Amino acid sequence: MQAEKVIARCRYLAQFSEEPGQIKRTFLSPAMRDCMQAVQGWMEAAGMQVATDAAGNLRGRYPGDSSTSLMIGSHLDTVPNSGAFDGMLGVLMGLALVESLNGERVPFSIDLVGFSEEEGVRFHLPFIGSRALVGRIDADLLATKDADGISIAQALTSFGLDPQKIEDCQVADDVAGFLEFHIEQGIVLESEDLSLGVVKAIAGQTRAEMTFTGRARHAGTTPMRLRNDAVAGAAEWVIEVERLALDTPGLVATVGDLRTHPGAGNVVAGQLRASLDVRHEQDAVRHQAVDTLLARAATIGQRRGLTVASKMLMDQPAVAMDAGLSVLAMEAIRDVGVQPLSMVSGAGHDAMILAERVPTTMIFLRSPGGISHHPDESVRPQDVENALTAGRAFLRHLTKAASKEQSV
Repeated sequence: MQAEKVIARCRYLAQFSEEPGQIKRTFLSPAMRDCMQAVQGWMEAAGMQVATDAAGNLRGRYPGDSSTSLMIGSHLDTVPNSGAFDGMLGVLMGLALVESLNGERVPFSIDLVGFSEEEGVRFHLPFIGSRALVGRIDADLLATKDADGISIAQALTSFGLDPQKIEDCQVADDVAGFLEFHIEQGIVLESEDLSLGVVKAIAGQTRAEMTFTGRARHAGTTPMRLRNDAVAGAAEWVIEVERLALDTPGLVATVGDLRTHPGAGNVVAGQLRASLDVRHEQDAVRHQAVDTLLARAATIGQRRGLTVASKMLMDQPAVAMDAGLSVLAMEAIRDVGVQPLSMVSGAGHDAMILAERVPTTMIFLRSPGGISHHPDESVRPQDVENALTAGRAFLRHLTKAASKEQSV
């Protein structure tokens, strides 16, 4: 099966890592360069014209019979201790579709892109690769520095790229659409016993940092009734976060990072910093939830003698996928005898950035156990084969549509 070749390639790319014994491949790292060289070789062997753009994205074109093109792709970077399929699967499935043409020309070019950065690991700023394609990289972003004090502009230059040419990365007017294959990274498809889904929208995200400040005191000499315990106040608020999400359909809210100060076991913590991540497909619902959680934090702080501060880090609007391309993707999946599920993605993807400029759709593949961002991340070969067959059907539908337009 062609699926086995795709899976084998994903596992082959897993060897390109910054850390022995795990998969870690960040923006413009030596491991990323090695990974890109491997993928470039496969792309060129498939008859593609390949280049690396000024943002480090690997871009190949399979020429068609007209000036228009379909872009397919995903990202090549990973989180630390990652799995082998998040991102890479989408790139290599696009490559497999090109290879399945066996040199046959279609009425449109196929642009395959391996985005250089999506995860936000090195610079704590996600989607650098796809932002470049929609013109969302400016001087302030290029000045962002990593933990070693290296700016994005400096990193690009060291990689042999010219940050002054970032504007040249933008998608051309001839790109008619973008298709991203991706593992679901959740358990919805598996819970429905379904192989594939089509994303109708990507949930909006709010990310914030909450700071609860009380007074650090000796753990043994301070009576419970006289404490201003930042940890206890934050803990009460975390339960409120969970309760609100459980009571609001479609809402997910997470406190995934808690940091105390001074951080000693025999000291009542004087300060705690907590992350907040809130997501929903409707921005109004998400914003109301965030407002409610901030108000509840303030109430808890007042009752416990704490001061509470919040810092908004991200407010990403929900992004709807293109209705026409999504219908086409649903039809293509049904063509191969598989019932697709229309679904919302709770995770962010390059597709939501591309959707600002071009019609975009996503096809999800079932994630066994819902496992992702973990070494146990996997895919089922039959699901990959189903997605590839659906991808070929998708290309046939686009070919028919293009032929009709040319005959009018």
